[in-house]
Amino acid sequence: MTRITIDVNGVEVGGNTHQNLLEQLENAGIQPEYQCRSGLCGACRCKLNQGSVTQHDAMAFVMPGEILACQSAPQTNVSIVFDYQPACIKKQVNEA
Repeated sequence: MTRITIDVNGVEVGGNTHQNLLEQLENAGIQPEYQCRSGLCGACRCKLNQGSVTQHDAMAFVMPGEILACQSAPQTNVSIVFDYQPACIKKQVNEA
């Protein structure tokens, strides 16, 4: 598994090259909009500003330069932008 950096609307989080972007953002405490998680609705559409992804086939329409976060796994460091600011939740860390 390769570690990468994901820049989301100016917020950087760590990521990997085997999970889709939606799952990775949620694990990092960023909550993009979504409805179906299968590429049908297009709610998780975002612009890919930099980097490369592998995107699985999807039914939702995307313009050139756009990707679906639920269907795209980053292959390099990526910079993506949503048309809105996704909510962020603070992840609690259990300290022993």
